[in-house]
Amino acid sequence: MLETFRALYEGETKRAQRFRYLILCFDLTTITFVIISSFLPRSLAIEVTDALIGLVIVADFLARLLIADSKVNFWTRPATLADLVAMVSFLAPIAGESFGFLRVLRTLRLLHAYQMLVRLRVEFRFFRRHEDVILAAINLCVFLFIMTGLIYATQFGRNEDIRNYADALYFTVTTLTTTGFGDITLPGTTGRLLSVGIMIFGVTLFLRLAQVLFRPRKVRYECKHCGLSLHDADAIHCKHCGATVHIDTEGLV
Repeated sequence: MLETFRALYEGETKRAQRFRYLILCFDLTTITFVIISSFLPRSLAIEVTDALIGLVIVADFLARLLIADSKVNFWTRPATLADLVAMVSFLAPIAGESFGFLRVLRTLRLLHAYQMLVRLRVEFRFFRRHEDVILAAINLCVFLFIMTGLIYATQFGRNEDIRNYADALYFTVTTLTTTGFGDITLPGTTGRLLSVGIMIFGVTLFLRLAQVLFRPRKVRYECKHCGLSLHDADAIHCKHCGATVHIDTEGLV
């Protein structure tokens, strides 16, 4: 069994690649469910879906623990903490919906899935051409929904301006973009600190996304002499060391 799990999670066979894509699809589906269910009243269907997702996360967690070379390193990874919080919040919701945002920590598994970058570059031309934009957008979205959930959990029932997740998302986006209409504010020291955190970290991530969207397109090709990995699409020499580079542009420049 150990070798089977290791082959699926770490192997390079077609079966292993399909399995890891399946895990990534599960992560994306989980995120979608978390977002949609946060706007709906609690029901038996949502509770059952929570439990099923939680069981899948437990199975995935145990399999990765089983094949981990270093159990100490495994328990200290951020992805492990995210999975533990996700398992608890899916299988044993804490104090109802107020802490539902903790389930969004499951999105941090996407960061763990970044080990698939090499395979995605090889198999998907679109990803290869827009990798920086995709990753910057993922980072921004993860931040948005974690902060939205945090604001909802700390302000709902205490702040009459935050009546649902949509209000919390609206405040997060207007603060992040420095629009600041002023129709929703977070009172108290906690509210001010949350606002400062959104402005500092959110604006940084937003500017990072804008930078990769509007800067001249680069292609990834590691120079065999100096190791520079980003070059102009039509480059024939490395700007760092001057060595000749042979970039496969697929006929598009």
